[in-house]
Amino acid sequence: MRKLHLIWFLVLAGLVLAACGGAATPAATEAPSTGSGMPDLGGKTITVAVENAYPPFNSIDQSSNQPVGWDYDAVAEICKRINCTPEFKQAAWDGIFPAMAAGEYDMLADGVTVTDERKKMVDFSEPYVTIGQVLLIKADQTIADVEAFKADTNVAVGTQIGTTNEIVAKDNFGDRVKSFEDFGGAVAALLSGDVDAVVIDTVSAVGFINENPGQLKIGPTLTSDEQLAFVFPPGSDLTASINAALDSMKSDGTLKQLNDKWFNP
Repeated sequence: MRKLHLIWFLVLAGLVLAACGGAATPAATEAPSTGSGMPDLGGKTITVAVENAYPPFNSIDQSSNQPVGWDYDAVAEICKRINCTPEFKQAAWDGIFPAMAAGEYDMLADGVTVTDERKKMVDFSEPYVTIGQVLLIKADQTIADVEAFKADTNVAVGTQIGTTNEIVAKDNFGDRVKSFEDFGGAVAALLSGDVDAVVIDTVSAVGFINENPGQLKIGPTLTSDEQLAFVFPPGSDLTASINAALDSMKSDGTLKQLNDKWFNP
């Protein structure tokens, strides 16, 4: 009887160990990944807010009437790596941060500068480029330096409302700043002579120069250390996946290729 009891004890012990072993296997609960080791979003559709008025990041090509720009190329590459589907939605810049904080979009791609104040409302990805701010001026204008331009009380400066560019513009030019709904309006005012310069990011200045051949050029530099990144609602689980894709693109040179394509004159 003792042998029989021992046999039954060993059988039962084996069953318990087997059951425990099966329950402890965590593979099925781990975050899925693609074959390349990247996060796998399973083809999920993500809504991406853009202005479509901020070249070279995003704009509507006049010849094809199709949206183009760094944002479109970069997000497409990101989704290719982490298996998602971007759905771009045009959104006005004014009010975009409250909209992101409320989760109206999954992601904002619009050449957004990372600031401590904005971090209180939204989350940011890793920076994808560091830029500066400049004065965009007409091709035939001559500006010796920023101080000489500031000293001329007759000049007016344009920029976009609610941007870090507006902050820098007002710090330098005070009440001579005219703020527009978008940079397209500010640049149009420059071309028509309503303002004498536009305070704008370096890469965006290049975008508008390319859209207006022979009419514009980059003037003096105002800042040189602003980091641009994607924006997410607070606590978004998408941030880590986007960062993984950006890291991969940095490592294999894809991010540099995109930056060279869209950000260089």
